[in-house]
Formats: sequence, structure tokens, C-alpha cells
Amino acid sequence: MLPSARQAGGHPRQVFGLLLIFVTSFESLTMSTTTPDRVYHVLFICTGNSARSILAEGLLNKLGEGRFKAWSAGSHPKGTVHPLALETLGQLYIQPQGFASKSWDVFAQPDAPALDFVFTVCDNAAGEVCPVWPGQPMTAHWGVPDPAAVTGSDTEQRQAFKDAAHALKRRIELMLALPIAKLAPLSLQQQLDAIGQQ
Repeated sequence: MLPSARQAGGHPRQVFGLLLIFVTSFESLTMSTTTPDRVYHVLFICTGNSARSILAEGLLNKLGEGRFKAWSAGSHPKGTVHPLALETLGQLYIQPQGFASKSWDVFAQPDAPALDFVFTVCDNAAGEVCPVWPGQPMTAHWGVPDPAAVTGSDTEQRQAFKDAAHALKRRIELMLALPIAKLAPLSLQQQLDAIGQQ
């Protein structure tokens, strides 16, 4: 219970001033302890950066709801995004604009964003020597069969892209369910590796 002006032995205006300082300080402390969670920066890598990594980039930016910022790149980028990758993203209600096939060297530059996680989504990229990433990110391999390598009818090719998107979506959802900020690095690494086996 707060003391009255008479009990505090001061003039009512003095006591009011002290109360105002107290309330203001308390509000500032409360605001500082409710800072929104940080945004995690994620890079998905495959050799050509035209299909799987593009799908993963779009999915995480959609499902992460602002908690994650995703990019994609390739060790030997093809320079163009596969049309069926964009079509598949559109079917998942993800805007298929703004995607580009680019080199992973873009993310090794001094002015590149500090990365928290780097995921390889093809076996070839997993076996290559990666650049030194800013931020010393945690890495894991989430290999998915290349839908662009599927031959056959248009229906079969579209199904291959849908299957790849489904596999990546499931893994991303599992990652989003992790209490990342509360897990010790070793435990988090083990969880991410296990997701890659799903």
C-alpha cells in the first residue's frame, strides 16, 4: 500500500511527482521485458538454386510468420528459377514473385546478413566445401530428391514438385515447433539433424 502525502511527510505535489516517476519507470521496465522475439535468418542451399531451395525459401517465409527470414542460393546456380517451382508455390498460396537463382557467394560477403541456420537440401551441395558464412550459423542437411530431374508426363513432373514441397513443408513445421531460444546448442543441433531424417 502506497503512503499518503501526510504519512510520507512531504507536500502532496512532491509525493505526486515521486509516484509519477515510479509509474513511468515501471512502464519502461515492463516494455523492455516484452520485446518481441528476434528474427532468425536462414539460408537454404542446393546446387542449382532453381527448385528445392526456392521451395524451401518460399515456405519458411510464409510459415515463419515474421519470426524467420529465409533466403536461398546455389553452389552452381542455373540463373533461372524452374517454372514448376513457382507454380507449386502459387498453389500453396505463396506469391511466386521475387525469387532468383543466385550464387551462395552473395551470402559470404562482409555486408551479407548474419545467418543463424544454413540447410542443404540436396546431396551434392552437402558434399561441397561451403563458404565461411557471417554469423557462424548452425548447419544441417535436409536432403530432398530433385523434382527437376524427374522425366515423364507433365502430371508426373508436377507431382514430383508437390512431393518435394510437402517434404520440405513438414520439416519446416517441425523446426518452427522447436523452442529454439530455450534449447542448448548441442540439443538444437541434434533436433535439426533429426528433422532432416523425417
